Amino acid sequence: MFERHARQVALPGIGPEGQDRLSRARAVIVGCGALGTTAADLLTRAGVGSIALIDRDVVEISNLQRQTLFNERDALLGRPKAEAAREALLRVAPTVSIDSHVADLTPMNALQLLASRTPGTSGMVGIDCTDNFETRYLINDACVSAGIPLIYGAAVGALGMNMTILPGQSACLRCVFEDPPRPGAAPTCETAGVLGPVAALVASRQAAEAIKLLTGAAAADPCLRSVDLWSNEERALDLRSLGPRADCPCCGQRRFAFLQGAHRTLSAVICTRDGGGVQIRPGSTGHATSAAPSPAPVTLEALAARLGDSGDFRVESGLLRGFLHYEQDDAGRALRLTVFPDLRAVIRGTDDIVRARAIYARYIGV
Repeated sequence: MFERHARQVALPGIGPEGQDRLSRARAVIVGCGALGTTAADLLTRAGVGSIALIDRDVVEISNLQRQTLFNERDALLGRPKAEAAREALLRVAPTVSIDSHVADLTPMNALQLLASRTPGTSGMVGIDCTDNFETRYLINDACVSAGIPLIYGAAVGALGMNMTILPGQSACLRCVFEDPPRPGAAPTCETAGVLGPVAALVASRQAAEAIKLLTGAAAADPCLRSVDLWSNEERALDLRSLGPRADCPCCGQRRFAFLQGAHRTLSAVICTRDGGGVQIRPGSTGHATSAAPSPAPVTLEALAARLGDSGDFRVESGLLRGFLHYEQDDAGRALRLTVFPDLRAVIRGTDDIVRARAIYARYIGV
């Protein structure tokens, strides 16, 4: 019965009982990028019986450097990441139950997608493999609200970090980082690049944490861990003294602002004199009510400098304008981006709101 997983069953603490628990467990992975594809591959091969994949994006050529479940054909066809990942995983383990959701995770569907269980599910874990702060805080709200363990991971440049969240027992994301950074303040993979090995390392840690939780073989890591593979620096912050905080807006006060949509990025299709587009208005980040000092707002000049490798941009008449080299319309023309001083943006050349939100998160960050 356990021939496929014989080397894992032989590990102290797992054995046949732990492997059986894995086969009845469910992992919900949000984001099928570098972190999500690696984590999904490892957990599928480990024998997790049920896996859900949630992603709103499609495969692009630039993904292949680090997103291990995809190939060039997926990119040329622009296949949805969740569906392409599901097919690749089923070729590895056809008996695993894998659900793919080509969807933008929102306050309206977060609990349904994250907390749904298949019949016979024993343990469950959520895995945050996303690339933007709005979705991260939404996942944190939903998992704490539903009492689902959550494993957070992030990678940008050569820096990666991960932490495990046990609702009611350990610090949640808002215990450590109470508010997300302002839009444009944090680097993204598009503006700062990403080293493939650091994403693989973080995803491997996430998968290991999931296996420990789902088998009960070992205690969860109590630290927020970060690693810089370029400078070879590693740090660990022990979170046991930080949470769960009684004054945490999420797990202490149980005010799930992101799940209730209070911080939702607003978007709408608009018509312009030179064609259609989508307007993105970032939601409130809550800094006005935070006890921490508010960071300085991001300037358009600083944003233009960050976007230098991604397109041709200039600041004039109080606006940032330019073309995105790697984002095209149906005719192969570069999409145009206009950013206002309040970081409201108009993306011209598409009327696809989900794609526009992904582009905003990718280049400006939210």
